[in-house]
Amino acid sequence: MIVSASRRTDIPSYYSDWFCNRIKEGFYYVRNPMNAHQISKVSLSPELVDCIVFWTKNPIPMLNRLDELRDYDYYFQFTLTGYDKDVEQNLPDKHEVLVPAFRKLSEKIGSQRVIWRYDPILINEKYTIQYHIEEFRKMAYSLQGYTRKAIISFVDLYEKTKRNMADLHMLELGEEQMKDLAGQIAQIARECGMVVESCAEKIDLESVGIKHGHCIDKELIEEITGCSMDGKRDGQREACGCLACEEMGTYNTCKNGCRYCYANFNYAAVKESVKTYDPDSPLLCGTIGPHDRITERKVKSLKKPKDDQLTLADYMK
Repeated sequence: MIVSASRRTDIPSYYSDWFCNRIKEGFYYVRNPMNAHQISKVSLSPELVDCIVFWTKNPIPMLNRLDELRDYDYYFQFTLTGYDKDVEQNLPDKHEVLVPAFRKLSEKIGSQRVIWRYDPILINEKYTIQYHIEEFRKMAYSLQGYTRKAIISFVDLYEKTKRNMADLHMLELGEEQMKDLAGQIAQIARECGMVVESCAEKIDLESVGIKHGHCIDKELIEEITGCSMDGKRDGQREACGCLACEEMGTYNTCKNGCRYCYANFNYAAVKESVKTYDPDSPLLCGTIGPHDRITERKVKSLKKPKDDQLTLADYMK
């Protein structure tokens, strides 16, 4: 199985103690967001976990704990954008703190295993097309040699994100404007030895050199693990091509305060949720009540049997 840690919250930044305790104990609990009383117990046995995918805007709290993952394969999706605190409220300085953190993480685990996410892209009077081009260029040159891939997307306007971003007065881009911006980003990335892929975008950007990407990336996981994977497509969104995974996080627990975030209702809900955080609990934020039902999730490795693995000799035939 693939473990997502996490699309719902920033585990490396805020919950690394909890995560490492879960690794030590070999399991975690996760509440079903569609059924509040249904809790799954998910094994973290190295024999079952094929790869862990981390999602973060600040990995610094985990940089000195990576040795605790010695029995696992993993990679990081590192979101690093040009927004100020009016959009991403609680992040350290991008160029003074987070770019150096990106480089340090890459030095520790390799450029193959740190994916740069410059997303989502939103446009308003402050964050113009030209602003994004200039910020992407500055960051791309700062990260040259520290990553192989950048992922972009344009902001999705869910109802709750519309509410949270109402005062940003966003401007809607037409398809040609999207392609022009994406094409300039792709050109800058090529200058820095990176490829650019899109994340769950309906628009086809291949004409400007950008393919549809997969955040839970089968090819990358196979490259990292050295094994073929027999997984299914996630299917959360029509344009998403990710492998299916097991989520580790909980909604309304991320303290980054990003205005575009789909995983938080609002910051007040987050403050209430994090009051229940216990790094020793198998459940990330929240308590187990008398009406909760805990069931063990049936999970398995996606690695194909050795007889099904293609060797170099097979390719040469």
